Amino acid sequence: MTGHLPLTSDQNSVSNHSDKSPKPSASERRKTLRKRLPPWFKTALPTGIAQVNFNEIKSNVHEHGLATVCEEARCPNIHDCWGRGTATFMIAGEDCTRGCRFCAVNTVKSPAPLNQNEPRELAEAIELMGISHAVITVVNRDDLQDGGASHYRECLLKVNSRTPNVGLELLCSDLDGNLGALANLLNDLPIRVFAHNVECVPRLDSVVRDKRASFSQSLKILAEAHRLRPDLHIKSSLMVGLGENDEEIIDTLQLLRDAGVDMITLGQYLQPSHRHLPIDRFPEPVQFAKWDAAARKMGFKAVASGPLVRSSYRAGLLWEEAEGGEPVVTIDSTGSAVSNLRNQIGSVV
Repeated sequence: MTGHLPLTSDQNSVSNHSDKSPKPSASERRKTLRKRLPPWFKTALPTGIAQVNFNEIKSNVHEHGLATVCEEARCPNIHDCWGRGTATFMIAGEDCTRGCRFCAVNTVKSPAPLNQNEPRELAEAIELMGISHAVITVVNRDDLQDGGASHYRECLLKVNSRTPNVGLELLCSDLDGNLGALANLLNDLPIRVFAHNVECVPRLDSVVRDKRASFSQSLKILAEAHRLRPDLHIKSSLMVGLGENDEEIIDTLQLLRDAGVDMITLGQYLQPSHRHLPIDRFPEPVQFAKWDAAARKMGFKAVASGPLVRSSYRAGLLWEEAEGGEPVVTIDSTGSAVSNLRNQIGSVV
């Protein structure tokens, strides 16, 4: 009978050395854990008039050296949105005073002073691009007494004075909970939509967002915006794949609806780099369709729910839906945010 040969002292030393080899760093472990995108993450290029619109906007952007979040963030829906005359701009600088664990924007304690020419430059950029709906998003500016509210207001007023036919949507910070600053910001402000993203379900606040942010504070801002300006549509956004469960998504949607939010977007969280939070799961398109149906039953006037949906996805069309237009995302949609939806849903919704 053949037995196992005993290890020699040399073999023992090799074995022990192997056991004591350096363990992978946290960074290396995160890299290993990054998930591959599932097959339904595909984008569709525009055709016909949408392709013409996209080419014109792209030409204007590059010819005049304009900056948009759409290009800088490499949004997968850029063809879709530009083809429909919608673009997103970020104001108040490139650096944020908060360090949320999902976000790729650079974080600093003391950002550069505000660009006093930004209102004029933004208005000129929007005019040159020839778009019909502009989303103005902001970084957190906790270094400013009013959180940047007066600067945001000046930018939006300047855009409206120069291009009054362009629909404006403000994707605002939580202003550090400063309701007075919010009131000054929204006073007769010529916008269609006030948006603020809660980002995740309440339980995950401490994991996902900066410690200065909270679901309760975000909800307070949204509810107060609705109270101050009942004529506006109030919008928010949720990412999925951060560790939440399906029931928490439904509960969060109801909390938002109860606060006066009537426009909602839901999309898949995608990890910007190995330094950011890992992806917990990839819900299939059929699950996004179920969330869409649930949100509509709650009374949301406009819903965009799909794997590649982002908070500003088809923003102009979503506003039209809130005004009584056709749904932005349906089984028949062909846009990148709802790839493969028809084949996977069947008659679910």
